[in-house]
Amino acid sequence: MSTPASPTAPADAPRRARLVLTALILGALVCNINLAAANIALPDIGDAFGASQTSLNLVAVGCALGLAMSVMYLGAVADRHGRKQLLVLGLGLTMLASVFAAFSVSIEMLIAARVFTGIAAGMAYPTTLSLITALWAPGRRRTVAIALWSAVSATATVIGSVLAGVLLLWFWWGSAFLLALPIALAGFVLVIVCVPSHVSESDDAVDHIGGIISVAMIASLVLGLSTVFAPETAAFGGALLTASAVLIVLFGWRQKTARSPLYDLSVARRRLFWAPATGGLIVFGSLIGAMFVGQQFQQNILGYSTLEASLSIVPAGIGLLAVAPQSAKLVLSRGSRFTMLVGYAFVLVGFVTMLFWSENTPFWYVSIAYLAIGIGAGFAMTPASRAITESTPVRRVGMASATADLQRDLGGSIMQGVLGAILAAGFAHVFGRLIAQSGEASDISAQVTTALQSSYASALQVAEEYPQYKDQILQAAQQSLETGSIAAYAVGAIAIAIGAAVVGVFLPRHRDEIALVASYGTAPVPGEGEAPAPEGGSGAPSR
Repeated sequence: MSTPASPTAPADAPRRARLVLTALILGALVCNINLAAANIALPDIGDAFGASQTSLNLVAVGCALGLAMSVMYLGAVADRHGRKQLLVLGLGLTMLASVFAAFSVSIEMLIAARVFTGIAAGMAYPTTLSLITALWAPGRRRTVAIALWSAVSATATVIGSVLAGVLLLWFWWGSAFLLALPIALAGFVLVIVCVPSHVSESDDAVDHIGGIISVAMIASLVLGLSTVFAPETAAFGGALLTASAVLIVLFGWRQKTARSPLYDLSVARRRLFWAPATGGLIVFGSLIGAMFVGQQFQQNILGYSTLEASLSIVPAGIGLLAVAPQSAKLVLSRGSRFTMLVGYAFVLVGFVTMLFWSENTPFWYVSIAYLAIGIGAGFAMTPASRAITESTPVRRVGMASATADLQRDLGGSIMQGVLGAILAAGFAHVFGRLIAQSGEASDISAQVTTALQSSYASALQVAEEYPQYKDQILQAAQQSLETGSIAAYAVGAIAIAIGAAVVGVFLPRHRDEIALVASYGTAPVPGEGEAPAPEGGSGAPSR
């Protein structure tokens, strides 16, 4: 049985506000470091296990998959039974999951450990934004808190990559997955000591059936997109995508008919909810997808060490942190639409720059692309998260924070899965063509052909087994990976253009946004056209 919700609305900010915000940011930092840790270690993991490109994609996407498929359900559980309690549990399980990942003895165990890490993060990450929204009243201080949370959360992907790159100079690949341990421990203690419990939580029952459907729905969608483009798993991926389509319809029906829906579709229909959620999903996903493909390109094509590869993305972190205060100011003065479009423009520049990468690209040019993407994501994050939370009643803020998290996690899973799958498909296609053109295709066994087309790491292993063909294999592998990478960047640029169109068309201008937020605070049903009636705004207490 849970403790009753707080009978009073939160003050402008909680007691010991800086310590509370530090605790919540540490919780978000842990989750995002775990998301980033795998990317820099992928080449070493491929060498250690002889893994296929599809398996490496699943290692990279596993944490985001676990988080994305559980965050909606667990956000509702936290709203009802205690956000602080679920945050503490998630941080504790994160420490355990990190150890499992670090000491995995097979690629399958590593994939499973990464999914477990994501589920633990699904307990912790959504509650950090939920607690910020519940503990800080609407206004400048909440906007600044969200801006700091967004910037540090995103910068954690860069921090994780850099620290992992340093560790991998001296230690084995598993050390990258131990990065989160000390931060999780610090956050665990600080949350217990400083963060208030049971503030403006919901009295509604949790829709467990809807939660189970949402887990299966998101898992099948992400796994389907991660596998459908690879020739050896195309049928499996197609079946998963078909299942996800059926489950999406079933989930929508369940949410319309459930007495206490997990995901309030009347709130989700609000323009200030679904439009920034969609736009944020694309821009955040593109950031993660670009880093995933870029790390493999830099280490395998440009010959970077793990440290050099991680240092090349430091400008992304600098850009994120540098624009966070400006993003908060711009949201307050010009609105969510304008600020998000500024962010999209920078991200698009970054992807276009990546299209011109080659084996001769200098370090500074690589860094410029990451700087542009970091600045763009920094501008886009705050307005997307703020618009979603401002348009949701505080008693349902778990739904808002879950959606804000899904922008990163589902967006990251989808874009990482899609770009990774396109990378794998492009690699296999080009390598297959080069084999056919070599004049020796009839002398190459089906097993060797499959290994050559599987991944860059697998092709290197074949090259070691056949030293007489080593130079040809290495040249073909580099050409194939470069072509696959460029195809992935092109798809990312197209996705960014689509996201900018969604934001530009459907998000209102600043004056209209202010009016919509005010109407949401008085509307009994969250449609945009109903007559207003008393309901308590986003800062109102739950019953």
